[in-house]
Amino acid sequence: MGTALIVLAAGRGTRMNSDLPKVLHEIGQSPLLHHAMAVGMALEPERMIVVAGHGAEAVERAATAYDEGIVTVRQATQEGTSHAVQQARPALDGFSGDAIVLYGDTPFIRPDTLEAMLAARARADVVVLGFEAADPGRYGRLVTTGDSLERIVEFKDADEATRGVTLCNSGVIAADCETLFTLLDRVTNDNASAEYYLTDIVGLARDAGLSAEVVRCDEAETLGINTRAELAAAEAAFQRRVRAEAMEDGVTLLAPETVTFARDTVVGRDTVIEPNVVFGPGVTVESGARIRAFSHLEGCHVSRGATVGPFARLRPGAELAEDVHVGNFVEIKNAQIGTGAKVNHLTYLGDADIGAGTNVGAGTITCNYDGVFKHRTTVGRDVFIGSNTMLVAPVTLGDNAMTATGTVVTHNVPSGDMAVGRAKQTNKPGFATRFFDKLRAAKAAKTKDN
Repeated sequence: MGTALIVLAAGRGTRMNSDLPKVLHEIGQSPLLHHAMAVGMALEPERMIVVAGHGAEAVERAATAYDEGIVTVRQATQEGTSHAVQQARPALDGFSGDAIVLYGDTPFIRPDTLEAMLAARARADVVVLGFEAADPGRYGRLVTTGDSLERIVEFKDADEATRGVTLCNSGVIAADCETLFTLLDRVTNDNASAEYYLTDIVGLARDAGLSAEVVRCDEAETLGINTRAELAAAEAAFQRRVRAEAMEDGVTLLAPETVTFARDTVVGRDTVIEPNVVFGPGVTVESGARIRAFSHLEGCHVSRGATVGPFARLRPGAELAEDVHVGNFVEIKNAQIGTGAKVNHLTYLGDADIGAGTNVGAGTITCNYDGVFKHRTTVGRDVFIGSNTMLVAPVTLGDNAMTATGTVVTHNVPSGDMAVGRAKQTNKPGFATRFFDKLRAAKAAKTKDN
């Protein structure tokens, strides 16, 4: 039997005080929505539907950017969570199986928790994810008899006795898809908020003779994001977790609290990460690499044994082969650096292919942009590029070629040749002495007149 995921992402998030839809604020340099979708994807669902509302176009773009197969629907007016789930009904036409309702602003629920909910479906018609809250606050309360869930009571509608319950509702619900929508059809807005609550389906299920059960998880999994302060706390919690996971997987973090990971960062064991390294989205680092202090990596791949930094920047499309050395104040973008190549100082390589064993001298730049188009630079194996070389693309340097220091390369360099492209030096005897004597005399005269 298949599984469908319904991700609610229609809320405005007014307390964020932002023009950006709440689910598009980021943790680990990835939208909250992507975190929720990633958890759902771990179940290999047959269908996933994202319900957009406020900022719908932006939310839909984000959803399909994560996976083109995602179906998006819109909740034109926000009339409650039950109403939001109803919008997914046409997209589930013909589906037979369990549906799980998730929330786009709840990023920390774990896949094994959802697996436990699906397992509980063998015993109960409706399964709700609950947690014991240290401070129940304004959460909805789960009223139980033994292991059986009787009803969910929203805080606004709860009496004092019910508000004393510490078992709280996460909002995540699993049920057979047909059963879910049958129950949703019976939900009314007769409550303090005049909204259609998804949580009402538990009481309706019990009235219909169906069973309901609670699956419990740690409170940290249910953390929702409603304010900037909560977003910052969630970011800190995320970083603590992924740092701990990295070290458990065999990665050395010399100063863990200073390293920032993205949601999808992958780092192999025996890699060493020095202080103040930032990983943006799309980074893979193989085993045995070293990322030195104050480096920034995004959209790149670093192979086994490579060294990056300190103070290096790898931009999207940077591909470093094994044992590559990238040094301080080097920037690489959309470039492949071959095995054992060295790019040690003060260099920009963009839109380039650098062959194995090549040495790129300090101050080298690929001049890849003519103001309209990008052009590619190709450098062969075992090339020696002298310091302060300008490689004006499109240009190719053959294997074992070299450039003289300060050369501007505007034409291809055949294999084994040396390119020299700089003005001839001329020395003017005594000029420096005469020149500065003249300037100092002029300065002294000006000071005397004043």
